[in-house]
Amino acid sequence: MDNNLALFKTMLVIRRFEERLLAEFSAGKLAGTTHVSIGQEADAAGIFSVTDPEDVVFSNHRGHGHFLAYGGEPYRLAAELMGKATGVVGGRGGSQHIHWRNFYTNGIQGGIVPVATGMALAEKIKATGKIALVFIGDGTLGEGALYESLNMAALWKLPILFVLENNRFAQTTPVEKGVAGSMPGRFAAFGIPVWERDSTDVLEIQSAAGEAVGVVRSGGGPVSLIIHTHRFSAHSKGDDPRLPEELIRIRQFDPLIIHGARLSKNDREKAEADAISSIDEAFLRASADPLPGLTVEVPASDVGRSNLEI
Repeated sequence: MDNNLALFKTMLVIRRFEERLLAEFSAGKLAGTTHVSIGQEADAAGIFSVTDPEDVVFSNHRGHGHFLAYGGEPYRLAAELMGKATGVVGGRGGSQHIHWRNFYTNGIQGGIVPVATGMALAEKIKATGKIALVFIGDGTLGEGALYESLNMAALWKLPILFVLENNRFAQTTPVEKGVAGSMPGRFAAFGIPVWERDSTDVLEIQSAAGEAVGVVRSGGGPVSLIIHTHRFSAHSKGDDPRLPEELIRIRQFDPLIIHGARLSKNDREKAEADAISSIDEAFLRASADPLPGLTVEVPASDVGRSNLEI
């Protein structure tokens, strides 16, 4: 498939999934909370277009887009968010605790960085040639565990890419009030190379990610990729301190509009129809699925496996 069309389709599926998710939440059909990545789709699409399916990924509370771009199935994710037994982790993880193949999520951003760093160490010891990626936000720059991890990753030359998605707000705290000094300087202090882009253009992000991933995979040690982006929706559902005019202003950076201009009208319309159809089918199917029972029977053949298909 053409690179431009493939990237557009990935971003479109993420956008339509997240929009449907907000509607389902408002209708009381979800189990637990949810944080959507509307506006940040180019990050996931660009990065996962240049990684390997076997690379280890640690995402965070805003991880639906990462999961879908990684190759996760919308139906299984929808079922998980509805708390259904057919969900990615049997309806017990919800939005923030997902494990599928080599993809993991957790809502504690400062806490996931040491774990991802340990995963990178494991890949280096096993000499698999795979790398680890960990997604953090601007708010994570205030967490001490991050800097302990950066120090170890640099000292041991671990194969890890630290992806900082700066959407300019840590929940409701603007970055100007939460982060002192230079973001690139936080990584450079440990001798970690920095790729930085202030963009929602998926091609720019894909290019930067390709270069950064290439350095990590070639044994160049840890690398950081800083993407200054925009979150169109509230942090969670309604906790948004931004003024209406600011929300209107940042819409000019819509990655779908920017990249969609590179495609024909026919391609855009076909992609839109396909995305809506697949998302409708995913949520309709998931809504009819059963809830998990109080106990789970694990087949004997599955005992000891790290990724159970429950």
